Amino acid sequence: MGDTLASRFHYDPPLTPWLTVLHADEDILVLAKQSGLLSVAGKPAEHGDCLESRAKAEHANARIVHRLDRETSGVVVMAMNPKAHRHLGLQFERRKIRKKYVARVWGHVKEDKGTVDLPLSCDWPNRPMQMIDLANGRAARTDWEVLAREENATRLVLSPLTGRSHQLRVHMLSLGHPILGDGFYAPGPAFAAADRLQLHAESLTLHHPSDGVLRTFADPCPF
Repeated sequence: MGDTLASRFHYDPPLTPWLTVLHADEDILVLAKQSGLLSVAGKPAEHGDCLESRAKAEHANARIVHRLDRETSGVVVMAMNPKAHRHLGLQFERRKIRKKYVARVWGHVKEDKGTVDLPLSCDWPNRPMQMIDLANGRAARTDWEVLAREENATRLVLSPLTGRSHQLRVHMLSLGHPILGDGFYAPGPAFAAADRLQLHAESLTLHHPSDGVLRTFADPCPF
């Protein structure tokens, strides 16, 4: 099959491990999502298998609070009751939750760290793709720092201050360094350089809904 967007997105969710629980209590359920698994069900019947449905099968009260892209792996938190859901939702809305991602991007990033502060909007003719939109886009900011430089790639830690759709993917593309294995934004060589999207939500820091104490949950980067 040729290298087209359609050929890059056949849904074949990983079956093992079925569900990886990092932490569970009366208020929150913290999971490690695999690359290739939807966070929530899609409209087609064959897209019904997702992190949310798997979580609910074992923890009936689990409710989705935020999402990771299908190809992104890493830490996801769910709420176990309505009060915790409201508490976590407000933390995301008010940008109180801190997230750190690890990414491998195409080429060598010259600077050691920096910030991308570029607004984003949906590229409607090509949705769900997003684009830089200086006139009408929603504010989006990402801090980044180099972890290591490899032969044809750079490993970065990314800290998004906002949570726009595809934010990290489009912001890295704007630097001229698309994320390896990115089926939406990476050109042929960068897409072919990895067998999955090289983006992982390594840690998430939140105020626990029960007592407000800061807690950090982590899932080691698998690549």
